[in-house]
Amino acid sequence: MSTLSPADLALLLEAHPGLPLFDVRTPGEFRSVHIPQARNLPLDRLNPDAVAAAGVSLETPIYLLCASGRRARQAAEEFRLGGFRHPVVIEGGITAWEKAGLPVTRSAGGVISLERQIRIAAGSLVVLGVVLAWLVSPLFVLLSGFVGVGLVFAGATDWCGLGLLLARLPWNRAS
Repeated sequence: MSTLSPADLALLLEAHPGLPLFDVRTPGEFRSVHIPQARNLPLDRLNPDAVAAAGVSLETPIYLLCASGRRARQAAEEFRLGGFRHPVVIEGGITAWEKAGLPVTRSAGGVISLERQIRIAAGSLVVLGVVLAWLVSPLFVLLSGFVGVGLVFAGATDWCGLGLLLARLPWNRAS
């Protein structure tokens, strides 16, 4: 899998505005801020066969980004398994693109990033487990333990069930 810096992608887009650039974040994140030429292809609905059927050659480099790069790497692997020879991950995702001062399209009232939603949900569940263990039953400490195990698993495997669940919530879906 190849990587490309945001600055190099900007130069490529200037020369070839129609190149296949896919943002694999949720539709809500995409609506909030995205690269003007990017097309939204959420990771949970990624289908390399459909992209190929839409006319993108398996030999053509396809450019992938997300918020920071993790989901784009997962998408690159799925595209590679789908027969695409040259998936390219944009280093640092939309975060690095914005830090480089490159142009974005923003919409008012967008949602916060999926990664922040995961941290908020996990933290809230841990606090809830502690409070319930203190007020109701010590067994509720298992909720906090379960969340902790889930976070360790997500860190070790780069697979996050909570993220997949949150991505399906209405504010993260296309309207």
